[in-house]
Amino acid sequence: MSFIINLLLFIIILGVIVFVHEFGHFIFAKITGVYVYEFAIGMGPKIWGKKGKETEYTIRAVPIGGFCQLAGEDLDDDDLKKVPKNRRLQSKTAWERFLIMVFGPMNNFILAVVLLFFISLIWGGSTMSPIITEIEKDSAAQKVGIVPGDKVIEINNHRIATSDDISLYLAIANPKKKNTIKVETETGKKIAYKVKPKMIKVKGKETYRYGIGIQQKKTTGLGNAFVYTFKKTGSIFKQMYITLAYLFTGGIRLNQLAGPVGIYSIVGEQSKAGIANLLYLMAFLSINVGVINLLPIPAFDGGHILFIVIEKIKGSPVNPELENKIHTVFLILLMLLMVVITFNDILRLFGR
Repeated sequence: MSFIINLLLFIIILGVIVFVHEFGHFIFAKITGVYVYEFAIGMGPKIWGKKGKETEYTIRAVPIGGFCQLAGEDLDDDDLKKVPKNRRLQSKTAWERFLIMVFGPMNNFILAVVLLFFISLIWGGSTMSPIITEIEKDSAAQKVGIVPGDKVIEINNHRIATSDDISLYLAIANPKKKNTIKVETETGKKIAYKVKPKMIKVKGKETYRYGIGIQQKKTTGLGNAFVYTFKKTGSIFKQMYITLAYLFTGGIRLNQLAGPVGIYSIVGEQSKAGIANLLYLMAFLSINVGVINLLPIPAFDGGHILFIVIEKIKGSPVNPELENKIHTVFLILLMLLMVVITFNDILRLFGR
């Protein structure tokens, strides 16, 4: 029964994120007069469809992703269906095409902000203060002299502004070496400690613990909700930026990334903690989807924006057929990457 509930929650969370993203493309395509063939939630075979005045609205079998099929993405199809040239994507100004592409990710960011504000308003937010409130007995942190009340201000020369920063920079630190944790004591003294985390085994897997606990103070009220939303949104963006930077520089390995199966597992864990945690997960994933789609890689929205920038620099449009072929090739590569990530997810799920 829990499998079915978790699966439904997984489909709902991804469905909302995808719907909001594609609706951003859809609404600006309509505003600028681009012909929209199909607005789809999910991928693969169509299981439901309804034809509007010109757009077909569909739900597809695989609850991962979705698309907004615009005239101009398949030139042969446009000619076959006799779509007027002024209704095709290429006929629109660079600014109009930019808005169509950018408002998919922008809608994801808006959704995240709304969700985080709603969470903090209904359930309360937190101060996100990087002050240590607990030190585990005989832990690595206790042995070097870190005590409750110390405020973490730097980890390996990275400035710490929130409690999320502590989790982030300890997660990407090398656990087999001593890492520098700089704190400010309650008396205002600044001390840098060299800390090597203790390795322990949990369910047969190696994990590393510093022994630092940070208990956040709860905040309530409209004003605090705005403050929390601003801080938390910025924190999630920072996590995405650092994660992507480490991914491209080799600091994070490909097998550490999570795909659909990994997200399903996280949904199952968060569902046990309540609605607020599920909504936070949705906000977190929505920002992730928005940021990734803005990467200047063909097949992503950022890739389309890149071609618009190239057009403005060279002073003439990129050949539409060439651009579409490049997007197609990268889409295939992305599908292969998703297969690899999903395979790694399955291995982790079965403890391998």
